[in-house]
Amino acid sequence: MLDSIRLQHFRSYIDKTFALKPGVTIIVGPNASGKTNLLEAILVLSRGGSYRADSADLLHFSQDWARLDAHTVDGQTRTFKLQTIPTLSKKFEIDGQTVSRLSQTKTIPVVLFEPNHLLLLTGSPELRRSFLDDLIEQTEASFGTTRRHYKRVLAQRNALLKRGPVTREQLFVWNIRLSELGGQIARHRLALLKKLNEKMSGLYSELAGRESVVTLEYKTKFPADAYESALLKKLETDFELDCLRGFTGAGPHRDDLTVLLGGHVLQDSASRGETRTFVLALKILETQLLESARGVRPLLLLDDVFSELDGRRRQALTAFLKDYQTFITTTDADVVAQHFTDTSTIISLA
Repeated sequence: MLDSIRLQHFRSYIDKTFALKPGVTIIVGPNASGKTNLLEAILVLSRGGSYRADSADLLHFSQDWARLDAHTVDGQTRTFKLQTIPTLSKKFEIDGQTVSRLSQTKTIPVVLFEPNHLLLLTGSPELRRSFLDDLIEQTEASFGTTRRHYKRVLAQRNALLKRGPVTREQLFVWNIRLSELGGQIARHRLALLKKLNEKMSGLYSELAGRESVVTLEYKTKFPADAYESALLKKLETDFELDCLRGFTGAGPHRDDLTVLLGGHVLQDSASRGETRTFVLALKILETQLLESARGVRPLLLLDDVFSELDGRRRQALTAFLKDYQTFITTTDADVVAQHFTDTSTIISLA
């Protein structure tokens, strides 16, 4: 748990320190008052990066440096430093040790729930792929490296295709590496979906108030037990097509997640209530899996989503949050505070 955080030249903050307490903290203020920026600062210090911006965009207006400092209840100090002179650079200091990127073992587990997550079911496949990969990266120590290597190889292969003309021989080494890394990513995703499916139906039924069978299926062109060889064959077969379109058309970056409710594709017919029930169940399962994998309770960051839920789902979320250090942003504290009686702390931003 975090005990305090200081923001200097970060987003809308010039220099501000917040004392943080266990339990639920409600961050209230009008739009553009810095509520989401505070959550973003907690996320950067905990997980190593923002969910909505590149590093350069984290600076306060025309400033050339930014800094975040936090202390945890167990005495750890965490610092994030960003500067643009002489070049853009960032680094983290954890108890005196300096690194340029937080490995999984140096992160604080954290679950973010923000408005775009309500589009997980019906939005673009990229949202669903990112959800899976972000959770795997927090639970599997080596996955972050695999994910970065895949993106790098994919970018290099696409650069060759765009620049053209390119020969089969020039692409072959990239095809091999892309297939190897792609198979690893796909198997990690399938393993995660297996864990999610073990509890999804029961939790969804509890939240919806009726018995339901919910299944998450991984949608790919390739068999799980032969993903590498099948992807390699596809890359070789689609050589001319990839050259024409200038990008790689097959691989885990094109796979998707389908959700079935009672055997029917939920994306095709989900009501507003079904969508919110599914996303809430998914976020609760994310929290449980992360806690199980890391052995500590994650921080929960809820950015302006409480008001999007109806009474039943608010009550379910309230009951779940009581055991975690949680930060909730809202423009109306009464909407949130009434669910936590005297147990919440309020941070008011003008």
